[in-house]
Amino acid sequence: MNASIISIGNELLSGRTVDTNAAWLAAEILALDIPVVSTYIVGDEVDRIVRMLEAACRDANIVLVTGGLGPTEDDLTRDALAAFVCTELEFHQGLLDDIAGFFAVRGRAMAATNRRQAYLPAGARALANTTGTAPGIAVEQEGRRIYVMPGVPSEMKQMFTDGIKPALKRLDPGQHIVVRKLQCYGTGESDIAQIVGPLMARGRNPLINSTASQGVITMHIVARASSKPAALDLAQKDERLLREMLGSVVFGVEDQSLAQVVGGALAERKMTVATAESCTGGLLAKLITDVPGASRYYLQSWITYSNQAKSALLGVPAALIAADGAVSRRVAEAMASGARKAAGADYAIAITGIAGPDGGSSEKPPGLVYIALAADGRLYCQRCEFGQPRAAVRLRAAMTALDILRRQLAG
Repeated sequence: MNASIISIGNELLSGRTVDTNAAWLAAEILALDIPVVSTYIVGDEVDRIVRMLEAACRDANIVLVTGGLGPTEDDLTRDALAAFVCTELEFHQGLLDDIAGFFAVRGRAMAATNRRQAYLPAGARALANTTGTAPGIAVEQEGRRIYVMPGVPSEMKQMFTDGIKPALKRLDPGQHIVVRKLQCYGTGESDIAQIVGPLMARGRNPLINSTASQGVITMHIVARASSKPAALDLAQKDERLLREMLGSVVFGVEDQSLAQVVGGALAERKMTVATAESCTGGLLAKLITDVPGASRYYLQSWITYSNQAKSALLGVPAALIAADGAVSRRVAEAMASGARKAAGADYAIAITGIAGPDGGSSEKPPGLVYIALAADGRLYCQRCEFGQPRAAVRLRAAMTALDILRRQLAG
């Protein structure tokens, strides 16, 4: 048993609206041991929607559709579904009464256009909408189950949870799926693929693939078996193999962030950290304090954007800045040492760099960043070149600073 998802709406094709419905639905039904094998986005045109329904039904035996159930003339999903199953739309007075009641309890008059929402393809079943006016639609076609839901995320989620998920739970998917995720940082996706090699072969069980986002590489382990324990055993064996192969590159599991892992390690050791930032402008402090409970280990932050601030607040000698420049190894180390001393922290991290796009030179190009870590009697500094654009430089610098501290804490 597998599934296909269709998202309908011109706004999804224009880029004005991001399709979050498909991602949410894919995660929900995978938890029911039903994998998604395809997703489609299509505009509000009957012929195109019909073609997408045909494609989805070739792909899968469960089709989930969102969007196009509103009261306006461009909401054509009902018409397309009726055309696909070769039937006519039928009016349902009970549905119209429900829609009118929705407006009545809110003290509003129902517009005449809402009558469109009381039509269903002949033989289809309505799915209750407890948070909006558009009823969903359930259809069976040649052994395939098609569920149509509103595009409004809150309405879609409620309808799926109340009216569709229970029905899918009662089905026998014929398999059990376990997904494990390993979070990695400090190397590229292609480097990981080269290290892992045959484990990422297509058609293998477990299936291992990777995704990259903001420097974090997520390794997905998808194991299938006739029972949940057997699938879990397969996934755990591959997780151990990946950990052995990738070593310290692996920093967490599932949806853990670098900041969560670093914070957990600091809290476990009852240690503290302070930060001093220049080009990142407080982004490192934000990542750390995004984690609930960060006050247990995070003491203080300085944003020393100017040379004067570096000297006045962190004690970086003006002569050092004049000699080496604000973006240099020795200045980064002086910032970290000054922050650690001023905060009385176990660790201090400092970042200074050229975020760009301006301000660089041939010797110090845009994207050059120095990240320093000060500990008890020890200093470490890493020179990084992150390239461009500006936002990526700032984020990668903050993430790399966290990774440096993570590795220090891990010994």
